[in-house]
Amino acid sequence: MTLAVLERGFFTREVTEVARDLVGARLLIAGAGGTIVETEAYAQGDPASLSYRGRTVHNASMFGPAGHAYVYRSYGVHWCLNLVCGAGPSGSAVLVRALAPTDGLPSMRARRGTDVLRQLCAGPGRLCQALGVTGALDGLALDTAPFAIALRPAPVEIVVGPRIGLTRAVDTPWRFGLRGSPFLSRPFGHGPRS
Repeated sequence: MTLAVLERGFFTREVTEVARDLVGARLLIAGAGGTIVETEAYAQGDPASLSYRGRTVHNASMFGPAGHAYVYRSYGVHWCLNLVCGAGPSGSAVLVRALAPTDGLPSMRARRGTDVLRQLCAGPGRLCQALGVTGALDGLALDTAPFAIALRPAPVEIVVGPRIGLTRAVDTPWRFGLRGSPFLSRPFGHGPRS
């Protein structure tokens, strides 16, 4: 499937706006992927962000330019895919937490070692394994191969809540999800809608 690819300008906005607008968008990497159903926003002034203490060798891609990938290993185990946002070297990025898998299912099932659709991309580590994301994608532009990202075709109902698995800024409501999706990494409470 060919997608109309988002331009880099989409990502030059404030990180929570981008995180919200990515819910319902389609993400493919080398032909595998689906609909983004869950995101989290991180910014440099945010104590939970990997950019909080400034630029390092490990987080350099998070400082721009916008519209590029920031890929890192979480706890040395799982790859995590982030989409860099903001104007200038902002240190802001959106973590793609989950998607509803639709394209390239045979390769995603083989990479994950399961036929259970719900377990392919529910969570950032599973998502990256299913899509074949590794550190080799760190710093690459999101509007060129192997990436293809297209805006959602219609408005969606979004739920908002605190991010997951943090020890700092645990109540910051920067997690966004597609209401009612069975592919979320974890359910949302009965929090606000948008």
